[in-house]
Amino acid sequence: MNHSDFMREALLEAKLAAREDEVPVGAVIVAQDGIVLAKTHNQTIALCDPTAHAEILALREASRVIGNYRLLNTTLYVTIEPCIMCMGALVQARVARIVYGAKDPKWGGAGSCYNLAADTGLNHTINVEEGLLENECRELMQEFFRSKR
Repeated sequence: MNHSDFMREALLEAKLAAREDEVPVGAVIVAQDGIVLAKTHNQTIALCDPTAHAEILALREASRVIGNYRLLNTTLYVTIEPCIMCMGALVQARVARIVYGAKDPKWGGAGSCYNLAADTGLNHTINVEEGLLENECRELMQEFFRSKR
């Protein structure tokens, strides 16, 4: 699989979230050898948990799979730029790279509002790539919120 394939998996997860009336964000964590460690989507409403963002749930699952909270040399593919809460967890997990689809100008923690990924005051920095399948990711989010108005 390549970058686009992993993001398409994240988009499938985001669509599951939308069908469950959750904000449509999907995430996939991939090991350095290309093995998918976790894939999930937002479940804040279903779990009554404000921390149940796709990224946090993926971190929990990937950590269980490898038996370690440090997810060294992994890549997170996520449809929307992670928020500041998720970025804090990603830094703590030592994720190596984040690839996201669309920016989040209101909550983005990987460059839009804040850039925790590059904050050298923290114990870890993360390489960030933005804009993979950006239009599909953005349109899914816009369609979801348009349907709510």
